[in-house]
Amino acid sequence: MSDTATAETLSASEVAAYLRRHPEFLSSYPDLAVELTLPRDGGQVASLAIYQLQSLREKNGELEQQLQALKGIAEDNERLMQRVHDLNVAVLRATTPAVAARSVVARLSEDFQTDQVRLLLFGTIGLPPADWLIHVPGGRHAVPEFADFLAHHEPVAGRLSAERLYRLFGEHAPEVRSSAIMPLGDFGILAIGSGDPDHFQPGMGTLFLKMIAATVTAALRRSHEGV
Repeated sequence: MSDTATAETLSASEVAAYLRRHPEFLSSYPDLAVELTLPRDGGQVASLAIYQLQSLREKNGELEQQLQALKGIAEDNERLMQRVHDLNVAVLRATTPAVAARSVVARLSEDFQTDQVRLLLFGTIGLPPADWLIHVPGGRHAVPEFADFLAHHEPVAGRLSAERLYRLFGEHAPEVRSSAIMPLGDFGILAIGSGDPDHFQPGMGTLFLKMIAATVTAALRRSHEGV
């Protein structure tokens, strides 16, 4: 860059800095404001008032879009909260552990729009055989592919490894494109799978998954204690 170009750049920067420190400057020189060429309409001259009005409209449009996005998120969360509440009520109304388990699976399949649900249990808790139920008599040591997951005690969402998919979903594993798995304390793992690769994503919030896991864990504990 030449010395002349550098000087012009610095001069323009100094002018811009001065105007920022003195925003009332153009009020004292209205003729200058009229002569300014503003970056609108392909570089044609426009009035400062029109430029400011257009800028405000654009900012308002961006704020409106953000507001609509937040409104959509709030509505989605409200629907999810209602579904979790319905799940809790269904479990509370269940008269036997088997009914409670079936209610959980039915709610997750219907209300949460999932294609596959699996309840993997360490040992037996008196539940009758079902296509969504997996008994692992050897406990957590019998599922080494989930060792790190169980050690962190946190739900995981996204795409599972082939090893984990086949352990949970068996012959239906190829149909599961995304899933969420939830630890159930010492009882096992709850897994829900979807054919939609974007249904469960790694960056999604896990609050509702934790709430679902807490409900199912409480139901399993109740049946285990014979309450």
